[in-house]
Amino acid sequence: MLRLQRTVVVGKRAYHDLVTLPGNKPVISSGPPGYSAVSGHRVTVFGCTGFLGRYLVSKLGKMGTQVIVPYREEDEARLFKPMGDLGQIVRMEWDMRDENMVAECLRHSDTVYNLVGRDFETKNFNFRSANTVGPARIAKIAAECGVSQFIQVSHLDASKTSPSKFYQAKAEAEELVKEAFPTATIVRPGPMFGYEDKLLTNMAVWPIWWKLNHGETKIRPVHVFDVAQALANLLAHPQYSRTLNLPGPSTLSYEYLLDLVSSVTLNPPSRAPVVPKAVAIAFAKVAQSVWWPALSPDEVTRRYINDSTVAGDWDAVGVQPSEIETHAITYLRRYRSAENSARPTVLPARPLGAVAEQF
Repeated sequence: MLRLQRTVVVGKRAYHDLVTLPGNKPVISSGPPGYSAVSGHRVTVFGCTGFLGRYLVSKLGKMGTQVIVPYREEDEARLFKPMGDLGQIVRMEWDMRDENMVAECLRHSDTVYNLVGRDFETKNFNFRSANTVGPARIAKIAAECGVSQFIQVSHLDASKTSPSKFYQAKAEAEELVKEAFPTATIVRPGPMFGYEDKLLTNMAVWPIWWKLNHGETKIRPVHVFDVAQALANLLAHPQYSRTLNLPGPSTLSYEYLLDLVSSVTLNPPSRAPVVPKAVAIAFAKVAQSVWWPALSPDEVTRRYINDSTVAGDWDAVGVQPSEIETHAITYLRRYRSAENSARPTVLPARPLGAVAEQF
C-alpha cells in the first residue's frame, strides 16, 4: 500500500512541470527527478564531443532529457552512452558542411545548442568556416525546421575589432546567428578550466608559453561545470533574444595562475625565459606542421589580450560561479610527485588587484 501511495504522489503533475515554448508548444516533464525522469525536452547538442559539450550532455541526461549527439568520429561518441537512461542518448553521425545531415540531427528537437568551434586552424577548417559559417548554417536550418530555442555559445572576448581572428569569427557568428534566428540566446563564457582543459593542465606542462607578455595578461577563468549547469538551466528558464556573459568570479593574471599551479603541484616555478612575441609567433607557425593541436599564431595573439570587463549574468541562469582555487587541487594533483601526493594544499597570496566580482 505504501509503495502504491508513493507511486501516485510521484505521478502527480503540477504547473511547474509545464514549460511553454515559442509558438505555444508545450513541454511537460514527468517522473521522479533525476536520471530516469522525462523532462519532455528533445535537445540537439552540436559540438558535444568538445570540452564543454560532454559536461553539458551529462547534465542534460541527468535531467531526463533526450539528447541527440552529432559526432564526427565514433570513438569520441562512445563516452555518451552511460550519460542518459535507455534511449535518451541518440548518437548521429554528421558533417557540418552537409545541410541534409544537419537538418536530420535537429529535425525533431525543440532546443538546439551550438557549441561548435575551433580555436586553431586546420587544413579542413579555418577560423571563419568553423566558428562563423558553420554556426550560421545550423541556425538557418534550425529556423527552417521550426526549432523553438537556439542557444549559441560564443566567447567572452568576441569582438569584430579584436586583433585575434578567433574572436573576430565568434563575433561575426553572433550577428549571423541572430539574423537567421532572431530569438537566439547568445552565451559568452570566459576561459574555462576543468578536466582536459587548456588552462591549468597546460600551465603545468608548458609554463613557458604562459609567460608571454610577462604574465601580465588578465583573464576571468570560469569552471566548466558552472557553464554547463548554466546552459542546462536555460531549458527550464529560457532567456530568449538575450546575450548572457558568464565570466569567472575573479580577474586574475597569468603570473598569479602560474604561481597557483606551482604551489598546488609543489613543483618549483619555471625558470624559462620570457619569449618575445615575434619569436613565439614564428615558433607557432612551425608547430602547425604537427598533426596534434599545438600552439597557434592566433593563440599567441590572444595571450596578450585582457578579458572583457563586462558584468556577469549568472543570476539569470541561477548559478553561483566558483573560484579557481577551490578546484585547483582536483585537476593538478596528478602533476605532484608520489611523495607529495597527499600533502596539504597551500595557495599563494592573491595580488591586490584580483578582487572577486559580485554577481
